[in-house]
Amino acid sequence: MTKGFMRMHHKRRRLQKTDFKKRLGLLKSGKPRLVIRKSLENIRVQFIGFSAGGDKTTASAFSAELGKLGWKSGLGNLPAAYLTGLLAGTRAKKAGISEAVFDLGLQTSTKGSRIYASLKGVVDAGLSVPHSEEILPSEERISGKHIQSRNGIEKEFAEMKEKILKEAK
Repeated sequence: MTKGFMRMHHKRRRLQKTDFKKRLGLLKSGKPRLVIRKSLENIRVQFIGFSAGGDKTTASAFSAELGKLGWKSGLGNLPAAYLTGLLAGTRAKKAGISEAVFDLGLQTSTKGSRIYASLKGVVDAGLSVPHSEEILPSEERISGKHIQSRNGIEKEFAEMKEKILKEAK
């Protein structure tokens, strides 16, 4: 390098939105990436495959879709995250995906969080995603027993889970 010139990195790297070294490692696996992104009130689960022209989303689910299926509780809680993962997993199976690698991105990894509840939903849908069992939330939290603000969430959760699994068949 000559004196006075500075190398400019990719914009997504400068804005700290993408870790390209980590992304390259995930892409080398040759498997679709399971991308889970959360906001305060929603969660999005996507299966993204690499192509030279740009990444392609093969299957996805958004927690707001649960309302159309009859979910009346909040969309930003653990049960909704699990059901969104289950819905995305069933759609991915229909699209011919049987395994994926989990792409956490730049999010903070917290044991038992909504991200891992969605991962549990994808795994329960029948897909193979490498993960550690100890990082997943407990069954009590996934079913909504810890939520006191809404009575009957456990029953509603069980009904929604059955409905999603029936639609997958």
